[in-house]
This record gives sequence, structure tokens and C-alpha cells, in this order.
Amino acid sequence: MPKQNTLYRYLTGPDDASFCHRVSEALSKGWVLYGHPTLTYDEKTQRVICGQAIIKDVEVPYSPDLKLSEQ
Repeated sequence: MPKQNTLYRYLTGPDDASFCHRVSEALSKGWVLYGHPTLTYDEKTQRVICGQAIIKDVEVPYSPDLKLSEQ
């Protein structure tokens, strides 16, 4: 049995429905919110940017080549 590993991702994007859909999609695939969301203002684009950390426990060996978005 492979060792269980916790994967970490940090999603970022404009504060709009597309960002919420990305987070919702990740949650539907078993990812879990980790910590509070973050917000910052991008002066260049004059938009608010959101960030949300997510984690997921998996039973696959960790490798830097692992495609996190496909887990």
C-alpha cells in the first residue's frame, strides 16, 4: 500500500465567478479548503485578485512531476 501524502495547491485568480468555479471544481474532486482566502489589489489590471489554499490526501508517491490539478 502506498504511503498517504498530503498535496497542496494555491489557487489564484480575479475576484469573479470564474475563480469561485475553479475552487468549487477542486472541492468536487476531493480537495479541502486550507486556511482563509486572501485578497490583494493588482494596480496594473485594477482588479482584486483572490487566493485560496487547498489540500488533498492521496495514496500516490510524491514526485515533483506530479500534476496536482489532475489529482
